[in-house]
Amino acid sequence: MGAIGVSAVSPPALRIYLIRHGQTDWALAQRHTGLTDIALNEFGERQARSLAKALGTLGFTKVLTSPLKRARQTCALAGQGAAAEADPDLAEWNYGDYEGWTTREIQLHSADWNVFSNGCPNGETAGQISMRADRVIARLIDLSGNIAVFSHGHFGRALAVRWLQMPLTQARHFALDAASVSVLALDIAHAKLPIIAMWNLPATAEPAVTVERLAPADLAEPAPAIQRWENEGGEILHGPLQSNLLDSAA
Repeated sequence: MGAIGVSAVSPPALRIYLIRHGQTDWALAQRHTGLTDIALNEFGERQARSLAKALGTLGFTKVLTSPLKRARQTCALAGQGAAAEADPDLAEWNYGDYEGWTTREIQLHSADWNVFSNGCPNGETAGQISMRADRVIARLIDLSGNIAVFSHGHFGRALAVRWLQMPLTQARHFALDAASVSVLALDIAHAKLPIIAMWNLPATAEPAVTVERLAPADLAEPAPAIQRWENEGGEILHGPLQSNLLDSAA
C-alpha cells in the first residue's frame, strides 16, 4: 500500500468586513468630525451592540480599528475589542479648517466643494487620503479569511473605491451609514478581481442592498451605473444582519 499523500488545502478567501462606527452627536448634527476624538452617543452605543451577535459568528483572523474613540468603542461594543489592533491609517479624514462644519456651511464659502475632489484647507488632500487607503489595502491584500476593519464614513468610502482601483473622486457615489457593514472581497473565479460583495448593510437590517459583483469595469460611468443598480438591478435583502452576513460568508 502506497504512502498517503497530504493534499494541500487552500486558505479561506479574503473578505474584509468594513464597519463604520456608530452615531455620535456631531454626526447627528451633520458636522464633519475628523480628528476630534468624541465618543458615541447613547444611540450609537446601541447600534454598536447590535453588531455583536452577527460579527461574533464570523471568526476573524485579524481585527483592525481606527485609533479614534468612536471607532474603538464600536469595536469593543461589537465584541471585537480584545483582538483589535489600532491602525493610524484607518483614522477619519483630517478636515483641517472645516473640522466641525456642516457641508452647508462649507458650501457657503465654496459652492462646488466636495471632500473627495477638493480635500480640506490645512487638512488632508484627496491624494493623501488615497495614499492612506492604498497602504491599508497593501497590508491586507495577501491575508486570508475574515478581516474586521472598524473605521469612519469618509475614509471607509475612500477605502472601498481604492479597493476597486477607482479614483478617489468616485467615493462621492457610495453612501456609508453609521454602524453599517460592508464586505470587500476578491472574485476568485475572475483572476482575483476586487469586488464589493456587500455594501452599507445596517446593523438592524430592514431592506438593504447587496452588490454581488461591483468591479471597476461595471463603473465606467459611475453615477449612472450605481443609480441603475439601486433603482433596477440591486438585490433587496430582508431579515436580520446575522443571516445576511452568514450568507455572504458562505
